[in-house]
Amino acid sequence: MKLIRFSADGRIFAGRLEGDLIHPLDDRPFPRDCRLDQVQLEPPCVPTKVVAVGLNYRDHAAELGLKLPEEPLLFLKPASSVIGPGARILLPPQSTRVDYEAELGIVIAKTAKNVTREAAAEHILGYTCLNDVTARDLQNKDGQWTRAKGFDTFCPFGPWIETDVNPANLAIELYLNSERKQRSRTSNLIFSPAELVEFASGVMTLFPGDVIATGTPSGIGPMKHGDTVEVRIEGVGSLVNTVW
Repeated sequence: MKLIRFSADGRIFAGRLEGDLIHPLDDRPFPRDCRLDQVQLEPPCVPTKVVAVGLNYRDHAAELGLKLPEEPLLFLKPASSVIGPGARILLPPQSTRVDYEAELGIVIAKTAKNVTREAAAEHILGYTCLNDVTARDLQNKDGQWTRAKGFDTFCPFGPWIETDVNPANLAIELYLNSERKQRSRTSNLIFSPAELVEFASGVMTLFPGDVIATGTPSGIGPMKHGDTVEVRIEGVGSLVNTVW
């Protein structure tokens, strides 16, 4: 099942997508002729925070010549960094290099604190495509990641939440102006989605709609003004944004 949020007639609605037809998820009447090509998709949930994970693909660690981490390396992206499909990624004047990072996003279904990996599945609503946009020069300069990862528009995700997919071995790709730049599989994750829910919920309470960004594979690189960037994840969807 694909869960979406969309704007129409100046309001935001929640729906379930079947093909290109949208069905309501609440009692509010939908606009007339509510089809996918007639609405603007919004971020499919409203997180209080995005919990992101650094260095969580074996191929990315090899690319950087780094040892595999013993525990997940967590950082936060603010809710103000979130944008939806089709929205513009804005290049900040403080940075001279802004990179794409294709990632699988985990969407939390219900409040999670100290959840075991065995119980993680019941706390996961589904999965989404995410781009962990990063000001690489500022990341290297600052020595910590808050500024580099936290600019407004630096967390596109969507286009929906896919509730019926096994995340264990999905193809994940990123295309820049239709040229493939990243390609891997989620089987290359160092820490699985269940392990990440366990670890993150042991640190902080996760609330419904919060998102865990599971890390990016090898092939990261810069974007520039006018680029189109697309994250594709098998069984989940395609997230397309432009760079401005």
